Amino acid sequence: MKAQRGFTLIELVMVIVIIGILAATALPKFVDLSGNAKDAVAAGVAGAIASSASIQYAANAANGSGYSTGAACSGSYLQSGMDPSCSSTLTGNSCSVSCGGTAKAVTLP
Repeated sequence: MKAQRGFTLIELVMVIVIIGILAATALPKFVDLSGNAKDAVAAGVAGAIASSASIQYAANAANGSGYSTGAACSGSYLQSGMDPSCSSTLTGNSCSVSCGGTAKAVTLP
């Protein structure tokens, strides 16, 4: 009689169980990707506002005129304006940008 080759049913079930355990432990790491994306959007918009405010401040300082921190915080100095899913609040020289429930604050010049 020839020797049979292949996996037994028990071996196949064990492999499936191990793959299931690995998937169950790895899944929570990828579930909160939308939260990370919202954090990245808020940080990106806040960084863009800070950069555009600094550029506007430098340009106006060279001319001897001032600039509006309110306009900077509202995204008026951004080329395409503020992301529609975001809002901003100005308190003194601090601009707080909120996108999808995540807030990031930047200090304007």
